[in-house]
Amino acid sequence: MSFGLMALGYELGDEVPVLDVAAEYTEDIERVRTYASRYMHRCPEGVGLTDLSYRAVRKALDAAGTDAGDIDLLVLAVTDITEYLYWDAAASLLHRLGADGAEAVLLTQACSSGVAAFDLVAGKFATHPEYRTAVVVAASRVAEPYWNRLETGAGCFSDGAVAAVARRGHDRLRWRASDITTDGTYVDFFRLDAGGAAAPFGTPGAAGSAPRVRGIAEVKEYFGDDHEKISAFGTHARSQYRLVVERACKRAGVDFTDLARLNLPFDNQPAMAGLVAALDFPAERTNLSLAEDYGHLGAADPLFALARDVEQDALRQGDHVALAAVGRGMSWASAVFEV
Repeated sequence: MSFGLMALGYELGDEVPVLDVAAEYTEDIERVRTYASRYMHRCPEGVGLTDLSYRAVRKALDAAGTDAGDIDLLVLAVTDITEYLYWDAAASLLHRLGADGAEAVLLTQACSSGVAAFDLVAGKFATHPEYRTAVVVAASRVAEPYWNRLETGAGCFSDGAVAAVARRGHDRLRWRASDITTDGTYVDFFRLDAGGAAAPFGTPGAAGSAPRVRGIAEVKEYFGDDHEKISAFGTHARSQYRLVVERACKRAGVDFTDLARLNLPFDNQPAMAGLVAALDFPAERTNLSLAEDYGHLGAADPLFALARDVEQDALRQGDHVALAAVGRGMSWASAVFEV
């Protein structure tokens, strides 16, 4: 299946220096200092995930020289919950764009969804020969009542959305292959224990102030604060990254070491540097330095890095670029593109 990316567009929350606002979220400022993250991006109250997504799509469509009427498929990949429960944010976005009649798909496997979306697009193009144009949107908007930007995870969570316009037969930034693997052993990490069918809002334990999702502290508790077990989990997670990228590369007919770029999720600098080192990949050919100024954009991280690579003319014809991510579940995903 041959399709390429005609254009990308993105919309970010307001840039704020991490240390200037850290006290709004945590008392452990020294821990935040160790992240070595300079900025994160956050939206003002009233700006939702679909607002960010709409603006990113409009920019991508304009850059591609096309309009919403050409969309056959829209895939919205999200990190957090959207503005409402029991609500199809992808259908809402499609309607807002003026593209009713096209197909809308909502992906919710958190940070891996933005990369996994391209495998879905490939499948839809294969089974729907009439489809010519697809739009992938990867979006993150922290749901403040349920998440803490600086405490839920070991990094700085940001707001932003990135959109890519994919066209069948387009010969630039061609999708070559994808790979996904899932390990459900850790499915309860970052779970929100109240509000679902098992414990609806209003039941004991779900009343009062908004419940918080399980965070990094609960992950450590899962391993009994045993550093050897935590380290073994980290080794396993990094090996899964390597696995999905190498398998996608093999399908694309390119060696892992020959990739021009490897774009990974934005993490705190020590953690991300550790991942890059474990993958034995040159740091200068990753988005490590970019992450320092943007915070974790969830499902949008690798695609945002690709958008910046294109924007800065950092890619050359024939280059191969791999996007890789992991999402709660846990699922690791990779997609390889040829410039």
